[in-house]
Amino acid sequence: MELPEDMTSERRTPLYEAYNSNRYERQALISQYQAQYECSLIILSDFFLQADSIPFLEETLTDADASQELHIILHTMGGDGNSALRLARQAQSRCTELTVIVPDQAKSAGTLFALGAHHIVMGPTSDLGPVDPQFPDPQHPHRLIAGKTLIRAVEYAEERIAARPETYPLHVSLLAGVSAPLLQTAYDEISRSGELIKEALSVANEDANAVAALAERVCARLVDEPTDHAAIVSADDVREMGLPVKKMAATDEQWQAIWRLWTKYIALSASRVYEGVRSSIVIPWPEADAG
Repeated sequence: MELPEDMTSERRTPLYEAYNSNRYERQALISQYQAQYECSLIILSDFFLQADSIPFLEETLTDADASQELHIILHTMGGDGNSALRLARQAQSRCTELTVIVPDQAKSAGTLFALGAHHIVMGPTSDLGPVDPQFPDPQHPHRLIAGKTLIRAVEYAEERIAARPETYPLHVSLLAGVSAPLLQTAYDEISRSGELIKEALSVANEDANAVAALAERVCARLVDEPTDHAAIVSADDVREMGLPVKKMAATDEQWQAIWRLWTKYIALSASRVYEGVRSSIVIPWPEADAG
């Protein structure tokens, strides 16, 4: 496999090369993709997009050529919507056009990130999702709960208590930890979802009228209609919304190149990966550290 010029074995000692051989193999595939599709390519695989994703992405964009297209292979279960919007703006500032490639899942905040791209590439395994906000579960802080679910739970409790006042102690215990500020924040963040969608779409589209019309359709499909935050959003769903999706078959040459590279990251089993042809940030799962 041909390596980029600054990654040739003459620049590395044998033992160092042995310890890092998997990374060099991934970066060689990145280099090949860049040459074939005349773009910069980076991988952003992070369980949650958050504030510290910003410097990680900036480090990975070190070698991005602003005169070329930028392709980002994106995988995430969600995160902070404001951070996703910042990441989309950050990526757009380093290229002529941004393409977000979804080999597996880009849920919630990941979908919001994808809305800021000029093109969204999806294949047989791709999945986007609703973008309504999530919050730490008051009883299980390491889990997230959709704001809409939180609101429905409180409204259901209110209805049951009104019908059967003797159930008040039961519902109070079930909703332990749900404070008035948390509930109000859920209402506020859901109300702001439409604005976040509009801001994300504006990153790649300067036509305010077109953005407003598109945002209305996207908000209906990704905020108002879903009853489950884990709902699947396919390439066909994305196309029906009017978003710039490119649906690829498993037999497409470009998708095969994407999938071949993506399998390397599946095998890596890391919780956070920001990698380009030269920069590499790989953070193992906490369980791996503990073991």
